[in-house]
Amino acid sequence: METKFTKEQKYILARKRVEKMSKFYKHLAIYIIVNIFLSAIFIVGDINDGDTFNEAFTDYHNYKIWLFWGIGIVFQALNTFGINILLSKDWEEQKVKEYMANQDKIR
Repeated sequence: METKFTKEQKYILARKRVEKMSKFYKHLAIYIIVNIFLSAIFIVGDINDGDTFNEAFTDYHNYKIWLFWGIGIVFQALNTFGINILLSKDWEEQKVKEYMANQDKIR
């Protein structure tokens, strides 16, 4: 069940994929820049509140945003690059063949 695309359709699909990748890389850059800035503000704030640099630098609360926003980045990466670890195209093809074979046995 192979789909044949025209040259124009291939170009449009490739263009959309490149745009999606571009958006991901921009989002990743914003993630890194904003989180470095926020972490620095939180660390300086903790130091002003009386913590030592080591205490402020190793405080988990200063890095929570990295974790939670990072989860979103991971899902966007999976969506962008199409990494299907468990349900790959090969798996789908195998299941289709399996169900077709089972239907032949029933009839």
